[in-house]
Amino acid sequence: MAKDKTQLSRLLFIDRKIQEGMRSGLLANCSSMAAEYEVSAKSILRDIDYLRNQRDAPIAYDAARRGYFYTEASYSLPAISLRERDLFALCIAEKALRMHEGTPIYQALRNVFRKIEASLPDKVSVQPLWVERRLSVVADPQTRVCPEIWDAVASGLHASKSLLLSYRKPGAAGEVERRVDPYHLARYQGEWYLIGHCHLRGRILTFAMSRVAKIVLCPETFTVPDTFDPAHYVGGQFGIFGGEGEPVAVRLRFAREHAPYVLEREWHPEQTLSACDDGGVELGFPVLHLQEVKRWVLSWGRGVRVLAPVRLAEEVRHELAAALAEHSSPPLC
Repeated sequence: MAKDKTQLSRLLFIDRKIQEGMRSGLLANCSSMAAEYEVSAKSILRDIDYLRNQRDAPIAYDAARRGYFYTEASYSLPAISLRERDLFALCIAEKALRMHEGTPIYQALRNVFRKIEASLPDKVSVQPLWVERRLSVVADPQTRVCPEIWDAVASGLHASKSLLLSYRKPGAAGEVERRVDPYHLARYQGEWYLIGHCHLRGRILTFAMSRVAKIVLCPETFTVPDTFDPAHYVGGQFGIFGGEGEPVAVRLRFAREHAPYVLEREWHPEQTLSACDDGGVELGFPVLHLQEVKRWVLSWGRGVRVLAPVRLAEEVRHELAAALAEHSSPPLC
């Protein structure tokens, strides 16, 4: 099996073999380590010289037993040299990893972190336990993706192979079979989205992975067009649903009590902000879809007013009127 030939991996390997040899009594030498690691004996010898001269490793050679050993029995090679801020960042990253819980990559990434933690040197003075008690990363509500669906999408992305999806749109009575060429995968607010060319519609669409009921990896391959730019679909607009077409200018006026919250965050990379005489603030940005903007506007209640476009203002009024009618009658239970 092919080995990782980076120097750090070789150094860790040499350290482990020396430790094993000292425990078993059969010391490791350049020839035995080179044969097992599939490198030359000269490479192992250079690494041992590096450990002695650069890492102060107390390595000695026993001519009678034809192998290397540590003159300090308690010595072990620190696998990773970390400063306090490095370890702090590592602990935060592990907490942020929990945002991917519910996806097949979660356990694989956890295993990677376990290996990193196991290789930390004993000399590190900062213990991750205090981070567990003093820092939290609150994840968005997660949707769950079937491992078989995830693996098929990953294979399609890697090999540029088409996918046959049984897809269920929100509110639809049943599933629709679609052939999709997967171009890009993105995570947004607890959901994974597949962006690709839909052969049924003849254009690039965005699909929620949690709504894929069945999937088949097709033998047909495809080529991603040079004109495809993920920025048109991810991160360059309001929400996850982007696409091609003429953008629509949205203008919103927020009441004075909400102005500080609006001003402290970037809602869109092309947003404009202007102060109002009454202490409020006007926010503007271009979008390609209004659905997510409408949901966001409704979350502010009476603290925001839609100035443009007219279609968005009408949809918000209709939604609020329907909600008022729904709550005008006594509760059912």
